[in-house]
Amino acid sequence: MTEMSVPEFDSRELVIVREDPGMWGLPPTPVYSYPCSMKEAMKAAYRKEPYWQMFGVDQKMMTPAVIPDNAARAFVFEAQKFEPVTDGTVPDMFGIEWEFVPAVGGSMVRPGKPFAEDAGALLQKLVWPDPAAWDWEGSAKANNETYLKSENYNTITFLTGWFERLISMLDFEGALMALYDEDQKDAVNEFFVRLSDLYIDILGRCIEAYPEVDGFSIHDDWGSQKETFFSPELCAEMIVPHMRRVTDFLHGKGKSCDFHSCGQNLRQVPNMIAAGWDSWFPQTIVDTQKVYELYGDKILVGVDPKISRENKTDEELRAEAKSFVDRFMQPGKPCFFHYTMDCCTRSFRDALYEYSRRKAASAARQ
Repeated sequence: MTEMSVPEFDSRELVIVREDPGMWGLPPTPVYSYPCSMKEAMKAAYRKEPYWQMFGVDQKMMTPAVIPDNAARAFVFEAQKFEPVTDGTVPDMFGIEWEFVPAVGGSMVRPGKPFAEDAGALLQKLVWPDPAAWDWEGSAKANNETYLKSENYNTITFLTGWFERLISMLDFEGALMALYDEDQKDAVNEFFVRLSDLYIDILGRCIEAYPEVDGFSIHDDWGSQKETFFSPELCAEMIVPHMRRVTDFLHGKGKSCDFHSCGQNLRQVPNMIAAGWDSWFPQTIVDTQKVYELYGDKILVGVDPKISRENKTDEELRAEAKSFVDRFMQPGKPCFFHYTMDCCTRSFRDALYEYSRRKAASAARQ
């Protein structure tokens, strides 16, 4: 299948050739007899010309241990088995110590003793990492053609973005104050300029080391359960320009840019678009369907279907699948199916795949 050729649906495509293991408690993902590789299908989705309705889990995530933050955050996914440190701290690329918290299944910097008292002091104290000294060659040898397969759409998840990095060094309150404080803004901007330079260096080395990497998902949480941490105006002033430098670099290398940002960030979506992000998978506390309606033509949204299989027949679930495709797979305005799997019975998934395949093939003929 090429960019210009979407074949007619063949019922033999519904044969499941294998099931890929689920992550984070999700059930296994069935793999149909697709007419092309997942890599090509995901590229089409990012062009907003999907061959069928894509799921977020259709992307293969990698977080290589060669980047110190991944070990510090106890979040390494690659070919080599990784055992997180659960009884102490691990330094990130700046030497900031992270501690694993079993109750939440992740790591954090213990608050109360920030690395620096403000952004100005941070610039004076900070020792910048040297990514050239990391073992990229060893990581490439371990992961290429093993963990990173040519048929998959491979994405590298990059932890600790701009605001999150500031939090790790100043604590949350100090980081937030630094964004607002007129006496600290120049120092914050200088820090973010240098941080973006560093990130471009690291991501460029990833692209060189792993030829099969197709995109990047970069983390920077912006909100709580109820509201965004800072105003859209402040975000546009202090964060967006620095993010845009990185997404422009990645786009220039032909890579997709996914934004991972937890919290109630509906009001920040215009800033995500301005920052150059191609996709966003909101938490389900966000009205993902509203995000799609408002902005789905400008950014690929992970849409929560809000469909329960409780008390529904197979026929009713098939009808729900078709309704989802009609509503959320509009021409030039596709979406990703969100991670929730409650409704994803075999009947639902078969109908979702077949109906969306037929719709895509029909659109290609027009």
